[in-house]
Amino acid sequence: MPLAPGAKLGPYEILTPLGAGGMGEVYRARDTRLERSVAIKILPAQFSSDPVHKQRFEREAKAISHLNHPHICVLHDIGHQDGIDYLVMECVEGETLAKRLEKGPLPLEQVLKSDALDKAHRTGVVHRDLKPANIMLTPSRAKLLDFGLAKPVAPLASLATLTATKQESPVTEQGTIVGTFQYMSPEQIEGKELDGRSDIFPLGAVLYEMVTSKKAFEGKSQLSVASAILEKDPAPVSTIKPMSPPVLGHAIRRCLAKDPDERWQTARDLARELDWIGEEKQVAKAARIVPQRREAMAWGLVVVCIALLAWLGYAGLRSTPLAQRQHLRLSILPPQSTSFVPYNFAISPDGQRLAFVAAAADGGTALWIRSLAAGAAQQVTGTEGALYPFWSPDNRQVGFFAGGKLKSVDPNGSSIRIICDAPGGAGGTWNDHGTIIFAGSELGIKSSDSEAGLMKVSASGGEPQLTTKVDASNAAMLWPSFLPDGNHFLFFITNTSASKGIYIGSLGSMENKLISPEIAGNTQIAAGRFFYVRDLASWRNPSTSSDYRRPALRNRSRNKNWTRIPPFGGRVFRCQATGWWYFSRRARM
Repeated sequence: MPLAPGAKLGPYEILTPLGAGGMGEVYRARDTRLERSVAIKILPAQFSSDPVHKQRFEREAKAISHLNHPHICVLHDIGHQDGIDYLVMECVEGETLAKRLEKGPLPLEQVLKSDALDKAHRTGVVHRDLKPANIMLTPSRAKLLDFGLAKPVAPLASLATLTATKQESPVTEQGTIVGTFQYMSPEQIEGKELDGRSDIFPLGAVLYEMVTSKKAFEGKSQLSVASAILEKDPAPVSTIKPMSPPVLGHAIRRCLAKDPDERWQTARDLARELDWIGEEKQVAKAARIVPQRREAMAWGLVVVCIALLAWLGYAGLRSTPLAQRQHLRLSILPPQSTSFVPYNFAISPDGQRLAFVAAAADGGTALWIRSLAAGAAQQVTGTEGALYPFWSPDNRQVGFFAGGKLKSVDPNGSSIRIICDAPGGAGGTWNDHGTIIFAGSELGIKSSDSEAGLMKVSASGGEPQLTTKVDASNAAMLWPSFLPDGNHFLFFITNTSASKGIYIGSLGSMENKLISPEIAGNTQIAAGRFFYVRDLASWRNPSTSSDYRRPALRNRSRNKNWTRIPPFGGRVFRCQATGWWYFSRRARM
């Protein structure tokens, strides 16, 4: 039976009902001791003797009590009176995101900060019921509500041992479905084990709805909605909202991947991407190339999403916290009696080591590895004749060309593996799925129809296959570099005026697209997604740069710690599979 106005639970006087759901009833109340408004959530009488509902209710209290963050509803008190269990929380004034979306897309202007993420990350809990109705928009911030279905997982445990529906607790046995169907992940619908990535999926559905005012997955029944989630993809954001930033559509699409392994693996990964989108507002404003309407939308999405990320965090997906980044400034000299070979260097994806090629006095080359933090460079045994090194995404292997072959080696000096033939190779790139794309010859690889193209091969070895082509048979296709999605890649065509330029291709198509007809002799594709001006001697952490020559990278490539500082003005581009942007040398980076 609902509580009547004037009823009391301890020192709290009930004022008016606020709402009810499957996990409880919520009332506005007055704290008679502190003279403040609070929200009280009670476990309905019909559930008070049910151990499952009672334990979920207690679990919600514990979950909230461990999350002290400005964008998460604060728990003030818990109590039990006359057979009623209740939670006392802050009374959040505003409207739910669900209510706001009835008016159309959300163009919020506020910018939320994610500086309190670590606390939630280390709590290690899966919410399991993220949806617009559980997000309250206040005049100053967004608040995440309703932790009634939250489920703890082992904080900071390894992914292999991380489960949220193990039979350790009788509250949710494996195969039980809890949550709201339209915002469930595929594995949640199937009653499988959950981890933090299971909250990334509904977060993507919420973001999709914020941009488009349409639900990502719809149907006339729970069964049809579940079928859509399991088997269909929502229409691309760009087809509904053409002015939305393409990079945002990519971020949302990755959230909504059916396979958890294909999603953002941690909320922090997604937070970084959204931070980057937010930074685009300032850069675009300086460069005057992005419409105001698009900027407002990008910021609005960051607002609520960062509030959600405050809850999601790592959800225990990291086995250890990220190490504190070091800011280093140094100059690197070639090893004694050697000289650097231009265009022959690569920084490891974790930003810790440099692979480079040095030439001895007789002209013979070899691969060298140097820690960027300290220590002298070490020559890698058996790499005589090496050219154009590139790293594997896990930092464990370095690919290079020597003796007409594409090879790989453990940078610590283990045996060398021959991957395939590659006469005169000129640049390679290695994705997370073990595929290598390389330029097999500085004059291009001739296919059976006399067209030139880049080659792809498994990192474990095999017969290389043509992966892209151009019409000009004498075009040199060089310096491929995978974009973060592991499917699209950038490359140069350099020796024909008709086709010269910077191109983008993909593993799924032989075609490629010109994104810039201009190539400066001092420009190179950086690992991940950027171009930058080449400087053969000077390296600097971008956070230490104080002059206008600071490049556009801002720690957003795979090499998150390092970039190169151009010694003179030059054109700097930021590229992704869906577009590219030009930055003037004085644009704010």
